[in-house]
Amino acid sequence: MAAEDKIAHPCETGVSENETAKALAQDLGIDNPEMVSDQGPAPQVGSTGVVRSVNVSEKKGTRKTPVEGGVITLSADYGVAGDAHAGNWHRQVSFLAQESIQVAIDHGLDVAEGDFGENITTQGINMKEMPLGTRLQVGSAVVEVSQIGKICHTRCAIYYLAGDCIFPREGVFGWVVEPGSVRVGDEIRVLSLGDGTVGRATSDKPL
Repeated sequence: MAAEDKIAHPCETGVSENETAKALAQDLGIDNPEMVSDQGPAPQVGSTGVVRSVNVSEKKGTRKTPVEGGVITLSADYGVAGDAHAGNWHRQVSFLAQESIQVAIDHGLDVAEGDFGENITTQGINMKEMPLGTRLQVGSAVVEVSQIGKICHTRCAIYYLAGDCIFPREGVFGWVVEPGSVRVGDEIRVLSLGDGTVGRATSDKPL
């Protein structure tokens, strides 16, 4: 798809509603190609990556915006200060790899960091293959991986425009074990690989 033919960002005027996006997708004849990223070797203890962007939103159901100044605070067993998804549950912090976003761009979407709702955009580390219970040093905080992907009960505008959405398969969630700050450019390091179990109770939504 040529650059001038890129599909506009789904949150822009004219394609902000799912039904409008669905109709546009039908007009463009978009099929349903599954998006899959290559994030490199499976993670091991000591594997590292970098924080590319930190993003928050004050309301649920909206894309997140890169934080001015490039730093967020992670509160212990709560999540990102000032973010709508923080709370007493296991999905306190969300991650998505830049490699995943690039796949969406390659499919014609005009998307960037935060547009899939992730708090932390990563690069250079295989997030989607982290075993549950894996502990990550992210800036000065420690986060435990608690969920890979999520079920989308309704199709979003991104799905209708591209024929697929990568976040439900490759988005990663965690809970904050140790508080700290996370800045753009900070290292992400695997401290320990999990055994498939999560070290805190899970819930369907923040309490």
